[in-house]
Amino acid sequence: MNKNTPSIFANRKRKSAVEKTAQYIFTGCGFLAILAVLSITAYMIISGTPALFKVGILEILFGNIWTPTADPASFGILYVILTSIAGTFLAILIGVPIGLFTAIFLAETAPPKLAAAVRPAIELLAGIPSVIYGLLGVMILNPLMYKLELKIFEGSTTHQFSGGANLISAVLVLAVMILPTVINISESALRAVPKHLKSASLALGATQIQTIFKVILPAAKSGVMTAIVLGCGRAIGEAMAITLVSGSSVNIPLPFNSVRFLTTAIVAEMSYAEGLHREVLFTVGLVLFAFIMIINIVLNRIFKKGAAGHE
Repeated sequence: MNKNTPSIFANRKRKSAVEKTAQYIFTGCGFLAILAVLSITAYMIISGTPALFKVGILEILFGNIWTPTADPASFGILYVILTSIAGTFLAILIGVPIGLFTAIFLAETAPPKLAAAVRPAIELLAGIPSVIYGLLGVMILNPLMYKLELKIFEGSTTHQFSGGANLISAVLVLAVMILPTVINISESALRAVPKHLKSASLALGATQIQTIFKVILPAAKSGVMTAIVLGCGRAIGEAMAITLVSGSSVNIPLPFNSVRFLTTAIVAEMSYAEGLHREVLFTVGLVLFAFIMIINIVLNRIFKKGAAGHE
């Protein structure tokens, strides 16, 4: 037997112990993540369901009057729910194409020096606090929206002027805020596509644009879809910035109306709410939580079916 055999066995035992320890740590982290999700879900259900039975599910979810401090009080959040749906959808509709095309530009067509200058600016956008976006919206976007509102509704006796704090302002701010998420993740996914796919496409006579949209983009589909899901989550969950630019009034989600999102409904009133009013705000949080979960599940199912069909 070789004299080095004991040391070899010792090294193997040491490696085995390290691997087992790492496996236990990874398993523990996985269970911790699951426990965190289950704990949050249980807390939201326990905190948000009592008001549903006290006020009534139909009155809360389908009522369109929100007067929590009146006598009698009314807790209808239909317009708030519709505002969140419309605002998120429009922000994704604007932000995702811009972000995706920017990612394609940086990954495939931009000169290296220009790409190196643009990437830090995009990363800086990701690091800016949301309240700064809100302040910029208040100082720059809202006055522009107010001037546009005056031109469109000049002489109107029925329109309630929002002063520029309206749904359009909120949507534009949200669209800008999701750009860094969509761009960074999409670019990483595009750069991860094997180079031989691109080379093979170009060798077969495809143009660069054809290669990007017919080969590279489909190959990076899962990463791009992840970017869209995370961007959607960012848009749904944002509160501070849109509190400043949306006007925070419970109205029908029309472009120039002052509106209130699910997130801003909680932020605007939680500080002074008490009793049933406070319980209903937890119900609003439960609705927001369910809204996010449903969107994630639906999008993941759609993306998985699309990926399976592509394969």
